[in-house]
Amino acid sequence: MAALPVLARAESRSVAPDEGRPLQTVIDAATPGDVITLQAGEHMGPVTIDKALSLVGQGRASVVGNGKGSVITITAEGVTIRRLQVSGSGIDLTKLDSGIFAAKTAKRAVIEDNTITGNLFGVYLHGASESIVRGNRIAGLQEGRLSEAGNGVTVWNAPGSMVLDNDISFGRDGISTNASRRNVFSGNRFRDLRFGVHYMYTNDSEISNNVSTGNAVGYAIMFSNRLKIKGNRSDGDRDRGLLLNYANGSEITGNVVVGRLQPTERWLTAGTRSSEHGMPKTEEGSAVADGNRRLGPEKCVFIYNANKNRFRDNVFEGCAIGIHFTAGSEGNGISGNAFINNRNQVKYVGTRHLDWSADGRGNYWSDNPAFDLNGDGVGDSPYRPNDLIDRVLWTSPQAKLLTSSPAVQVIRWAQAQFPAILPGGVVDSHPLMLPTQRKEATQ
Repeated sequence: MAALPVLARAESRSVAPDEGRPLQTVIDAATPGDVITLQAGEHMGPVTIDKALSLVGQGRASVVGNGKGSVITITAEGVTIRRLQVSGSGIDLTKLDSGIFAAKTAKRAVIEDNTITGNLFGVYLHGASESIVRGNRIAGLQEGRLSEAGNGVTVWNAPGSMVLDNDISFGRDGISTNASRRNVFSGNRFRDLRFGVHYMYTNDSEISNNVSTGNAVGYAIMFSNRLKIKGNRSDGDRDRGLLLNYANGSEITGNVVVGRLQPTERWLTAGTRSSEHGMPKTEEGSAVADGNRRLGPEKCVFIYNANKNRFRDNVFEGCAIGIHFTAGSEGNGISGNAFINNRNQVKYVGTRHLDWSADGRGNYWSDNPAFDLNGDGVGDSPYRPNDLIDRVLWTSPQAKLLTSSPAVQVIRWAQAQFPAILPGGVVDSHPLMLPTQRKEATQ
């Protein structure tokens, strides 16, 4: 009840850009609960908001920094920033210079419908739990090295925060999260970035219905557990559509990764290719060349030491490799997915037998010449994406010169006739005759 007198004194203030007073002076004079409306034009920053108020733009109102530090810094709970244009941050990575920076004390911040351009970091939630970043248009630095740029939205130890329906381009990563939990990243669009989503040490969270187009990697999920990754799309990303590295106990459902022929220059531009975080460089023969274009992603999915995950009803189409499965990943269930027109459907080098089917339902393989005599939608014989010769080619690429030789053809014929001599590897005991989500994948 003690808060009621404060709310009763709340006011709406309209501020013109030529009032002669610094915007910080107006904020300092405001009362918690006030709504400060900035009229169209430039309002000079930087500013710090240390009380619960709303800063709202009218028309083309902008807050412009002086090239040092963050443009808008939020330190109070319950602050709203809405319909503003924000630009002019510093470029010091160590100081986390941002368009909008929400400190640990800035719980339940709402940052929505803003245009945030040309800043080092777009929005930085630095411990600001239960905050919402929604419907913003964020464009980062478009020049210089990726390693010297910031992210569109950074979430650091901000439990319960949500990043929804934003359009994010340029800079380093679209959304980068670290050491957080119970977050939702949904409905965002990413382009011209290194990673669309870069996920580190963030558990019990959701990545859903996002679209990544033309980035180096669509979704890089690392060192995180119990995630729901559903309904996302990677369209023409360069290296990986979906990368799982030490990601465990997660549900990966209804996602679509589509490969495209892309200009070869995308692999040659200085400063844009990275071998960090377990991302190997281009392997000889892993991409399909077409004049000055090549196929990307190189791998629709890369699974590296990721355990007890469930891949269901996803579409992986048109990549150099459909799925690369390696480094002792255990207990993963892979069923109901569609592997369509990948140059190599699966890359798996190992001696264990892995059955990619569950409860009588496997996956669809576009290169599987199967029969379904009883019409139950399941092939009458198991499908093996790799044989002994494939294993030799993965370990010794030079051997591809021999693939058309009569000896190799005899070996492959013998394996087909006598399955008992097949090596360990992936087998789909119940391959599907029709793909899942085929319409969505080709749109």
